[in-house]
Amino acid sequence: MNRLRRLFAGGSPGNEQLTATVGSLLVVLLAVEGATLFRLSSLLNVHAFVGILLIPVVVLKIASTGWRMVRYYLRGEEYVLRGPPHIALRAIVAPIVVVSTITVFGTGVALLALDERHGTIVLLHKASFIVWLGATAVHVLAHLLDLRRAVGRRVPGVAARAALVAGSVALGLGAAVLTLPAADHLQDGVTSQVGVDAH
Repeated sequence: MNRLRRLFAGGSPGNEQLTATVGSLLVVLLAVEGATLFRLSSLLNVHAFVGILLIPVVVLKIASTGWRMVRYYLRGEEYVLRGPPHIALRAIVAPIVVVSTITVFGTGVALLALDERHGTIVLLHKASFIVWLGATAVHVLAHLLDLRRAVGRRVPGVAARAALVAGSVALGLGAAVLTLPAADHLQDGVTSQVGVDAH
């Protein structure tokens, strides 16, 4: 209970700081994930590893923004004073980001678990990524200027929030390591297929 109190001690500013911190981390990790797309046939295992690592961090980001939404609609004073995001971001962009994020990562996990390189799930993974990329680009650009200010603020409970972010990364790393054999197997299949196609 005391840990929860420390985590939420910052109220709305603390929630904003947590969201901004996780968002900043995601920008870096997603840039690494995006870089693998330029040589996906040879970096598929890295793509899968980073993708699995990202899942707990993404869940934390959705939970943090979801908490703000719940507290706002439940008329939490600090959250009402802070105000809602712009109506277009709240009603259009955010739902698309959430649904496409779940679809991208869900299909990615399915491809890894089923060892699939072709078919419907691959097409769904690619299509949802295109939708996700567009919506997420709008979301990031809309909040980019606020990130540095929110991350650097002195808000009670910062240590608990930092531990929560670090824990999500550690959980993601653990999951990524556990699924590395499956990622390597998928990579071997793609590499052998490319080798055959090249002849």
